[in-house]
Amino acid sequence: MTTQIAIIGAGLGGLLLARVLHVHGIPSTVYEADGSPSARSQGGMLDIHDYNGQLALKDAGLFEQFLGLVHAGGQASRLLDQHGTVLLDEPDTGEGGRPEVLRGQLRQLLLDSLPADSVRWGHKVSAVRTLGSGRHELTFANGSTLTTELLVGADGAWSKVRPLVSEAKPQYVGISFVETFLFDCDARHAASAQVVGSGALYALAPGRGIIAHREPHGTLHTYVLLEKPAEWIAGIDFGNVDAAVAQVAAEFEGWTPELRALITDGESAPVPRPINALPAAHRWDRVPGVTLLGDAAHLMAPDGEGANLAMLDGAELAKAIAAHPGEIESALAVYEHALFQRAASAAAEPTPILRLCIDDDAPRSLLKFLTAQTPAAQATVS
Repeated sequence: MTTQIAIIGAGLGGLLLARVLHVHGIPSTVYEADGSPSARSQGGMLDIHDYNGQLALKDAGLFEQFLGLVHAGGQASRLLDQHGTVLLDEPDTGEGGRPEVLRGQLRQLLLDSLPADSVRWGHKVSAVRTLGSGRHELTFANGSTLTTELLVGADGAWSKVRPLVSEAKPQYVGISFVETFLFDCDARHAASAQVVGSGALYALAPGRGIIAHREPHGTLHTYVLLEKPAEWIAGIDFGNVDAAVAQVAAEFEGWTPELRALITDGESAPVPRPINALPAAHRWDRVPGVTLLGDAAHLMAPDGEGANLAMLDGAELAKAIAAHPGEIESALAVYEHALFQRAASAAAEPTPILRLCIDDDAPRSLLKFLTAQTPAAQATVS
C-alpha cells in the first residue's frame, strides 16, 4: 500500500497535524500502535497556553469547541511546604491564559474532527526502511507494510522514526514521578481535597515533592516527585502495591498527614514514570521525505510546554505543507528551521522549572520564580 503522508502516532501533535492538513484539503493517514482510542489512559490535566497550544487549535478550527472542555477552576494553584504552610495561593480568575482540560477529552475532540478511517489503530511500527527519493517503507507488527512519500514521526519519546534523522536517544535526567489517584475526593478524602483546592497543588522540599491536580468528577491526580538514581526507582516492585506505596511514602516521613495521604491512600496501583530527555536543542540535518514533531523531536523534562509545543509543531508543519504544494522538501526545510528555533528557545531556560521544584532551596526557589513571573500573585504570598 502507498500513501502520500503517513503520520506515526495518534497523540495530540500527530492528530493536530492531520486535522490542519484536512482543513487545507490535504489527505493524510495516522498510524497508531494502540488497538483503539480507549486502549490506555491518556493522562491528566493539561494547561493549554494562549501563545502556542491555543494558536494551534485556532489553526485547526477547533478553538470554540476546546473552550467547551475547559475545567472551571483548574487554573488555580497552591504552593506549600512539607508542613502544609501555604506560600502561594492563586485563584482561577479565568484570565490566566492557560485553561486546563483533560488530555483525553482534547484528544477525542481532535479524533472527532477527522474524516472516518483517518486513524489506523493497531499499527505498531516494527521497522522502517529508506527506499530513496524521499520514500520510506514501514513494516507493522501486524504484518502489513506501507510505502509513503512523506513520513512524520509523531511517535513520542521512543520514536521508531527518529533514527532515520538522528542518533540521539533520551537519557534519564535523575528524576522520577510516581503516579496515583484518589476518587470521590470530597466525600472520601476531604482533608486531601481541601489542601489541593480547585486546581493544582505543589508541595515541595529539597529532592522531593508532591504535585496534585483536581480533575473533573472529584478525582485527585497525584505525581510524587523524587530525585533518585535510575536504579532506585527500578528496584521498587510496583507489582507489590502495598510494598511500593510504603517505600515511596517513606521518603515523605514527617510531612503533614493530608499531603502524605495523597500517596498512602491512593486508589490505583502506583505507576513509575522515570523522566527522560533528549539533548538540549536537539536538531538534525535535512533528510528527504521524513521529519519529526513533539517529543520525537524535542523531548524535555515536564515544564507544562510539551503538549503545547507538539500541537504547535503539528499546525506549523501542516501550514508549511499547504504553503508549498508539490514541494515537500521546501516545506520541511521551512518547518524544521522554525522547529529548531522553538526547541532552542525552550532549552535556553536558565533553570528548568522541574529543577526549581526540588533544588536545595525548595519550595522557596519555585516561589521566587513564580512571583517574578506573575507580580500580581505577590499579594497572596504568606
